Amino acid sequence: MVETISGEDCKCHEASSFLDWLKTGMWSHTYQRIPPKENLNQMDMEDVSALLQSSVEEESSNPPWRLSLPYVLVATISSFLFGYHLGVVNEPLESISSDLGFSGDTLAEGLVVSTCLAGAFVGSLFSGWIADGLGRRRAFQLCALPMILGAFVSATSKTLMGMLLGRILVGTGMGLGPPVASLYVTEISPAFVRGTYGSFIQIATCLGLMGSLLVGIPVKEITGWWRVCFLLSIIPATILCLAMSFCAESPHWLYKRGRITEAEAEFERLLGASHVKSAVAELSKSDRGDDSDSVTISELLHGRHFRVVFIGSALFALQQLSGINAVFYFSSAVFRSAGVPSGLANVFIGVANLSGSIVAMALMDKLGRRVLLLWSFFGMAMSMLLQVASASSYLKGSGALYLSVGGMLMFVLTFALGAGPVPGLLLPEIFPGRIRAKAMAVCMSVHWVINFFVGLLFLRLLELLGPSILYSIFAAFCLLAVIFVKRNVMETKGKSLQEIEIALLSQM
Repeated sequence: MVETISGEDCKCHEASSFLDWLKTGMWSHTYQRIPPKENLNQMDMEDVSALLQSSVEEESSNPPWRLSLPYVLVATISSFLFGYHLGVVNEPLESISSDLGFSGDTLAEGLVVSTCLAGAFVGSLFSGWIADGLGRRRAFQLCALPMILGAFVSATSKTLMGMLLGRILVGTGMGLGPPVASLYVTEISPAFVRGTYGSFIQIATCLGLMGSLLVGIPVKEITGWWRVCFLLSIIPATILCLAMSFCAESPHWLYKRGRITEAEAEFERLLGASHVKSAVAELSKSDRGDDSDSVTISELLHGRHFRVVFIGSALFALQQLSGINAVFYFSSAVFRSAGVPSGLANVFIGVANLSGSIVAMALMDKLGRRVLLLWSFFGMAMSMLLQVASASSYLKGSGALYLSVGGMLMFVLTFALGAGPVPGLLLPEIFPGRIRAKAMAVCMSVHWVINFFVGLLFLRLLELLGPSILYSIFAAFCLLAVIFVKRNVMETKGKSLQEIEIALLSQM
């Protein structure tokens, strides 16, 4: 065992200090405390102390981050595909409608976009049961298969119905991928870089969006190029499917299935041989022999885990009610009104999104998840107020237009700093291992439902309410998110999943 620099006295002091911190209930504003006697029955404090002592010793020698990095990069291919298919129809939609014979039919064009979201809802709804039943690696492969098939059907379709079938298939894979990616990256990453690795998911999504926009540039010059746009997505989907066969399985999933020896072997691949015993010991302290397959929807919605599932669902709901996808879907119109070509506008939005995601990656394990969420939602609220100001009757001409464009870019940038990447990372951290996959499925389903209705109703509400009122509503939701995060979200930076779960159990 590696000795800490400060010696045994320092280790005992640090462990007892952290134990006192747990006893005082720093997170009691989120979970209602239970009487001390009942608390002791639920969690043997000697076991907790032993785990904390082990974690203090482990701090002096973090696992090599390079061991798990290749598997994280493979997993984020699913996020790249998610972003790519979100944006792949933006530029080619006019060509698609012309070639398939529904040009000018706005309902049909809307269906080409929205059926993908409907498929994503279905995929996300069942993602938890698939990830728990088949394992994280098989879930990734199952996510890639409908994306491959759906992209091929879309690319070769001759009718609107064929296109819609392809989009539904692609959407199913899109819905399955993000929650499984969040689970997998959270469970295989060392605690000290888990935030950084989690940010790769958002960066990959940004790269996918930008990639789809770049690929779509020749669509107006080359007849049938939109078919190539769909076919190209088969390449990364195939790589994901094949590469996952060589990736490590989540040791957390293996342990829950009773496959202890295999879990130890995967920990050795991910953390190195010297960290296997301590990693398995942490799992054994938090695991109480519960069968993950016994988790039901009613337990998540009404049982003792309702509070934490509610926090996760509310975070995703507030993320979408902030208006972010309305900005992504309809930003081109704002830029065109300022005289900026839509292609250049998409590049600006993509650069702002990617820049914010890179900064978030650098800060995630330094400032922490909670701080980034608070300042991100606050910055989004201020950005929306710039939009309100630009739409007021007191500003006219180019000044209002440039203020609107600046506010939109600032909105996307501040979103990418926290509200975009943090929920997908934070929720797998705070969900107990027993419910982690299924709780993520429930929360992602909420995400897709709100996303669908925001995209469906935005233009209609803009017409009925006007930009000032609608953007004020979005700003109000951003400020509500600041209050919600401050009151309900705990910090998880630098804590192992088992430390987080034990701390939460002591408050439930």
